[in-house]
Order: sequence, then C-alpha cells, then structure tokens
Amino acid sequence: MIPATFPWARAEAIAASSPEFAPFQDEPPQMRSGAVGKTGFLRLGLEHRSGRTVLAKLERRAPYMVQRALYCDEEMPGLACLFLITTTGCVLQGDRLALDITLAPRAQAHITSQSATKIHAMDANYAAQSQTITLADDAYLEFLPDPVIPHRHSRYLSDTQILVAPSATLLMSEIIQPGRKHHHPDECFGATILSIATSGARPDGRVLFAEKLVIEPQRYAMRQTGVMDAFDVFANVILCVPKDKAERIHERAGADVRAGPGCLDSAPLDLSGFLPGYAERGALRFCRCVGRA
Repeated sequence: MIPATFPWARAEAIAASSPEFAPFQDEPPQMRSGAVGKTGFLRLGLEHRSGRTVLAKLERRAPYMVQRALYCDEEMPGLACLFLITTTGCVLQGDRLALDITLAPRAQAHITSQSATKIHAMDANYAAQSQTITLADDAYLEFLPDPVIPHRHSRYLSDTQILVAPSATLLMSEIIQPGRKHHHPDECFGATILSIATSGARPDGRVLFAEKLVIEPQRYAMRQTGVMDAFDVFANVILCVPKDKAERIHERAGADVRAGPGCLDSAPLDLSGFLPGYAERGALRFCRCVGRA
C-alpha cells in the first residue's frame, strides 16, 4: 500500500477501488508496483510576472521532467510554452504517476508533451496516472499532450481532476490511438482495459461535469456502429470558458462549433467538425481563437 502523503497515492487509491481493475491487483514478479523506480511526479506552478508567465515552482521525481518555458507565440507573447518530458520510453506495469499543474491569477501557458505516451503490454498489475489541473482567476491554459498509444494487453488508468475559476479558460484534449496497427492484428484496440475519467469543478466545489470512459475490447466489440466503427483514433476536446468568451469564440471560429446548454455558469462547446482527425493546424488555429477571445 502506498502512503497517502505520496503524490501518486490518489492514482493508486482510485485503481484499487475501481471494480474494473479488481482482476488486476496481482504484483509484477520483477518489481512490486509503486516501488522506487516505478513512481514519478511533476508539480508545476506558473505565475504572471512583469508581463509574461514564468515557471515559478517546479518539483519532480524521475521519470518526469519539463523543459524551460519558451515564448514563441507571436500573438500571445506572454504565453509560456512548456514540453513535458519523460526519461523512459514507455509506461510499464506497476507504474504510478502524478501530474499537478497550477496557474496563478492571469497566468497563461501552453503545455504539451515531447511525444506520444506509449503503454506497454502487461501480464501483471496495471499502470495508473492522476492529473490535477488548477486555474485561478483569469488564468489561461492550453493542455494538449500528444496521443496515448495503448499496446495490446496493456492496462491503464488515468484520472484527471480540474478546478477552474469562473473567469479562467481551459482548452484540453485527450487522444487515444493505435501505434503499430500493421505490426500485429491486435495492436488496434488490443488493450485489456483502459479507464479514463475526467471531472471539472469550481473553487467553491460546484461540479461542472464528470465523465468516465472504460474501454474493454475483449468484452465489447469496438468495430461496431456507435462505438469506433472503421475509425482508429478517439479524441476528446474539453473547453471551459466564461459564457461571454464562448460567444466570441463561436463568432470567430468560422466552423461547426456549437455552444451546448449551460452547466451552472459554464458554457461547454461541441467542437465536432472543427478538429477533424485532430489536425495540428486546426488545433493551433482554434487555440488562437480561444486566446484572442
């Protein structure tokens, strides 16, 4: 059992209590889950200083690292661009990871990853990651990591908790895709189980949304209408933005972006049609549309 004070304890606790992971509580014979070398965390604290955002706080434990902040966006010169880095080539069975991102008032950041996150095949236990994203008043974050690539027989849990102030803006994406679909027939939707949960709330505790996606290809066919059909890539885009900005984004997007029904004082948007296949240019164009709003 991992002590509750450890940053990755939440990921361990969620997986241990999730019924879909009950069959996978056995320990790897090579090294027990959550042991030294099987855990990592990254805490980022970004603040607005002298007209631009700086990385004011950094705590980490290998394999997590982060590149220094870059300022390469001409339209938003104060925007800090950071690349998340891992020193391992993949996520393995028994790994426990934690990511904590906090933006202070008026901080602006674009955070992505160095490459796709590959989840290797597993014959014992599972891999779990928890993510916490906190945005203070008037903060702005584009969190657009590269895709997650689950190899066949992989077991992976991801839990993301978002705390966003009413005046803050968050644009976040999650992408799942096969990486070696021509290497083996089971590489495309061959994972044993994927559990991906995302929830959002206000600082006062009011819930904005919550969703959980459990993928078990061995139990439920993926190649059917209403699931994945003939498509290989699943993408989920979440935009938390004040209502007035949502209206301006809708006007400027110039695409099939529809404002959904309000959830408390938020305005969720349906981005279908704007990011077909998660095209990079379309994503960046929409980021700028959000940033200028």
